[in-house]
Amino acid sequence: MEACQSLGLGGTDPVRLALIGGFLPRRCGIATFTADIFASLRNAAPDLAVDVYAMAPAGVQTVFDPVVRASITEGVAASFIETAKAIDASCADVVWLQHEFGLYGGPGGDMVLELVDRLAAPLIITFHTVLAKPDEDQRRVMDRLIARASKLVVMSERSRDLLRNIYRADEDQISLIAHGVPDRPFGRALRFKPKFGFEGKQVALTFGLLSPGKGIEAVIEALPSIVQDHPDFLYCIAGATHPNLLAHEGEAYRDRLQALAVSLGVDAHVRWINAFMDTDDLLDLLEAADIYVTPYTGAQQSTSGTLSYAMALGKAVISTPYVHAVELLAEDHGVLVPFNDSKAIANEIGYLLRHPDRLLTLQQRAYDRSRDLIWPVFAERTCALISESRVVRKSAPIPDRIGIDGFLRICDDTGILQHSVHMVPDRAHGYCVDDNARALMLMHRLDDNALARCGQLTSVFAGFVQHAWNPDRGEFRNFMGFARNWLEDVGSEDSCGRTLWALGATARDARDAGLRQWAHELFERTAASALDFQSPRAIAFAMMGADFVLATHPDQDLANRILRSGADRLIALYEVAARPDWRWFEPVLAYDNCRVPEAMLRAGVRLERSDVIACGVDTLRWINNAQISPAGHYRPVGSDSFGRAYEPPRPFDQQPLEIWAAIDAASAAYDVTGDDIWLTHARRAYEWFGGCNDRGVIVGDAVTGTSKDGINPRGLNLNEGAESVLAYQHATYAIRDFVRKVG
Repeated sequence: MEACQSLGLGGTDPVRLALIGGFLPRRCGIATFTADIFASLRNAAPDLAVDVYAMAPAGVQTVFDPVVRASITEGVAASFIETAKAIDASCADVVWLQHEFGLYGGPGGDMVLELVDRLAAPLIITFHTVLAKPDEDQRRVMDRLIARASKLVVMSERSRDLLRNIYRADEDQISLIAHGVPDRPFGRALRFKPKFGFEGKQVALTFGLLSPGKGIEAVIEALPSIVQDHPDFLYCIAGATHPNLLAHEGEAYRDRLQALAVSLGVDAHVRWINAFMDTDDLLDLLEAADIYVTPYTGAQQSTSGTLSYAMALGKAVISTPYVHAVELLAEDHGVLVPFNDSKAIANEIGYLLRHPDRLLTLQQRAYDRSRDLIWPVFAERTCALISESRVVRKSAPIPDRIGIDGFLRICDDTGILQHSVHMVPDRAHGYCVDDNARALMLMHRLDDNALARCGQLTSVFAGFVQHAWNPDRGEFRNFMGFARNWLEDVGSEDSCGRTLWALGATARDARDAGLRQWAHELFERTAASALDFQSPRAIAFAMMGADFVLATHPDQDLANRILRSGADRLIALYEVAARPDWRWFEPVLAYDNCRVPEAMLRAGVRLERSDVIACGVDTLRWINNAQISPAGHYRPVGSDSFGRAYEPPRPFDQQPLEIWAAIDAASAAYDVTGDDIWLTHARRAYEWFGGCNDRGVIVGDAVTGTSKDGINPRGLNLNEGAESVLAYQHATYAIRDFVRKVG
């Protein structure tokens, strides 16, 4: 693995790359480029496993090279979804996508989002075109791709500027890696001219898939002036007609060009090669030419592989000033002419033919300019990018103690603030009863050292919960502004259910007897609304609160009714929604998923109902398995998954709340089954905080007791909001309690 290690890909496990684009024998520039990438990486890093996923046009049977692991059918959503599953199952370390708007199908090429939104591995995207003025669909697709990608590769400075200034991509996200080119000796035109019948000819060449945007007309119109002084001059136009154009109008465009040459009397000076040439023949043809012409009509073309190849083989280049040409030909590495200006083309070609020394100088300068573009250099830069993007997962031990500074930072004499901007409390969004209820529960778990520093906050959080009750509406309010003004009369069902859960936990676990009594009385006064909850999570939260109340007041009628009614309603929901491959209470997934089976487990034990316990175990096992990646680490249901009926969970964004819920639910399952596997599941979930996750990032800091707000495709969400900090605190105490319980 020396080559691999020398390029930064060393390690005990082989690196696996999923490479997505066109591929041979498909006839397009992206297919050729992707095949060249594959070959260059195989030569540079033979121990790098590269799985090729090739785009295939719909309705066309394409037999790909055997190295292609699977094909993706253009415009067919199911094909993109299945490919995402296959890539995830392969445990790919990095995914590298070649992007061109017309490659994938859908408005603005948005079919590619069906794939990238389901990828968990770090994503590298090469943008072959970056538009300065995208339409609405193109902009939507670009924004989503940029948000999903770890790294963005472009081949020109202009493209890099557009990504920064138009699309607002981060500077550290963008890498400039020029188009790779072949490495052949300089100055062998005379050797290759006989192969193509070019003996005694001075040859200008344009190659690529034929289409109107190539500007061939301008060169043909320049020929009368050129051949008048240089009768041995030949213009070679190589390349098959673009498949999309061929499907639309056959060879009508080529016929028009040929008719133009006949009408100008220069048809004898035009050589047509109507074929998609293999790479070796194409390179031989390039070597046989003296001048290369790219007369493209569009200024925004940010990448031209044909231009890069021509320079690499030492051709003097005459080009219109599209983006890539302006950059590559700067500082006298070629000649630029105005768009659609046949007279200028004739003048510049004629000048080079009359001045062979100048022709040779441009050829040598073009060749020298390309030495740092050859495929081995490209592969080295690419391997470095793969190495940089690759995730190295790590695990951290369960801390003996967890700090409290991060928690105290977002608390004041009103309660705990909802959000932070990085580590700074964000007063603009005020407070909510959700977070203050969770904070009240935390007070009952803190160790003595932490409690000594913040125990006075117990009454602050309790006071917030008490003030949140709206007796006129018979519900809890949720959101409060920083000025202590309520922003609503009634909160969501989930926030009301969570508040009842916190009251039940306080009635059972509070250190102070008076606080326990307060919580019990407030529960009795406020919990009746739970009997009408419709949200499965609200029902589950209220059930857990009721179970905690019954632990100390087993004859409490309202708590018993909430527990029994909730269990029956969740079983009814399960029976309607569940399928053989979907063992769940709803057709969709949302947040705090593990709380629902946890509530069933606790209710089943309290009510001595085996059917409720069985439902809890079955659903928890299913949701737990859905949150284990093919590589074996924990992958909580991402918020991108919410509300998508019967669809497997998407990987991002991942949030700390799910970890706490998974640990508590696993502990409840252990209490029922006595199976140590649930501790294994709980440990796996907790390790997410320490870096054993899809981005290998440390989410929780045991020293300060704070947590980042989660993991997105780019890495950490650097904010430290109340929900995340509280989830980390609770999860840490929960896993420690679980470990002690098992012994």
